[in-house]
Amino acid sequence: MDKELINPYLVELDSAAASEENISLLLANWDGVKSELETLYRNRNQQSTLPFMKKGIGYFIQFLYWSNDQQVYSKEPISFRLLEVKPVNLEERLTYILSRPNLFHSYRQLSELFTEQVKLFAKKNIVKKRLSQKG
Repeated sequence: MDKELINPYLVELDSAAASEENISLLLANWDGVKSELETLYRNRNQQSTLPFMKKGIGYFIQFLYWSNDQQVYSKEPISFRLLEVKPVNLEERLTYILSRPNLFHSYRQLSELFTEQVKLFAKKNIVKKRLSQKG
């Protein structure tokens, strides 16, 4: 995916490390952004959605990397192919969202990506826990 397309969404994400507490905080922040976006779209205030969509996209990319036990850096190229835990058709879906961030459909797609990634992350943790109990 084009690094220049994603970089504006990663500015404040470089310093944080993946931890259970940070992931919980990130997901809580996403819930707040999601609530704001739902209100804006319900009131047909599409022009005001861009700052919230940018935050949401940044949160998603950070969560995606943390789910894969990796850190994302805005100075490095982003390669989703190297990630094992990710939603189906991630690049195509994220490209659509990034090219039209104000559209309601982009918001719905981002919301679905978050939902799918949360499920994949939970599944990964369950498998990891079972493997550590066996060993």
